[in-house]
Amino acid sequence: MSESVIADFVGQFNSEVASRGDPVKGRVVLSQKRLVLAASEDDKLTIPLDAIFDIAIGQVPPDLGDFFDSTVTIAFEKGGRRLVAAIEADDEKIEKFGTLLFKAIINGTETTVKERARVGGRVTDDEFQSARLFLTPGSVEFRRGDDTFAIDLETVSDFDRTSREIAGGTRPVLVVRHMQNGTAVTTLAALASSRKMSILGRYLRREYSGLMEELQNVDLTKDKKEVLVAMYSTGDMEGMPLAGILGKDSAAVSMLLQDLEADGLIQDGSDGPTLTPKGQVVASRFLEDVNV
Repeated sequence: MSESVIADFVGQFNSEVASRGDPVKGRVVLSQKRLVLAASEDDKLTIPLDAIFDIAIGQVPPDLGDFFDSTVTIAFEKGGRRLVAAIEADDEKIEKFGTLLFKAIINGTETTVKERARVGGRVTDDEFQSARLFLTPGSVEFRRGDDTFAIDLETVSDFDRTSREIAGGTRPVLVVRHMQNGTAVTTLAALASSRKMSILGRYLRREYSGLMEELQNVDLTKDKKEVLVAMYSTGDMEGMPLAGILGKDSAAVSMLLQDLEADGLIQDGSDGPTLTPKGQVVASRFLEDVNV
């Protein structure tokens, strides 16, 4: 294998290509261009990365054996057929391998991106620009020469997939609604490859679901929601503190702020309490539901 090796570890695996009924132990080798599952020198399955069209972590077809949760399942094309392979190892290896596999496929992908297609409720006249897409810890980066902008996944309130006419052709487009410097922004990113768009969507859903689970564990009363929305909308305006905006006792508001800080939704700054990225996402979701 001439290209650089990204991951090389011992695990168990099985695939629809193999004639065996049970998983086998062997080497899992990931490079910049391919994934190799080697039970022995004479028993290897080589999967080009450009043949992979889906990746799932913790989900294994039952006919491939009784795996634990620490698995990566890969759907790929070979000889005109759509097949599946599953890889098992310990939690730490699988988590790292899954991330490296997503990066190996996505990083460097050419995209056409409109960074601020919508700001608040206003549609901008910004143009699509070429950029290369990279997955980094906790964010998605778009690199344009010396210019880079990133979407912090903690600031994402929603995303979906659509299609747009771009440069005379219909292309799959990722629509990401997120917070940027305290403002709700929509970013559009078009990929030429529907396959890579699906894999990117799988990665984002995985990352996003973890963030949403964290939010679901936060108990937000009506009073807490009102504080978040007030801070999102106005903050502590000079001459009109937050308690005045809400029409509440300052001591009661201070207690609510302490609770929200413990929830990870606000943070104490040099100019007073401010919303964390997670708090901005939560507040933007409640904005239309609370009258402040």
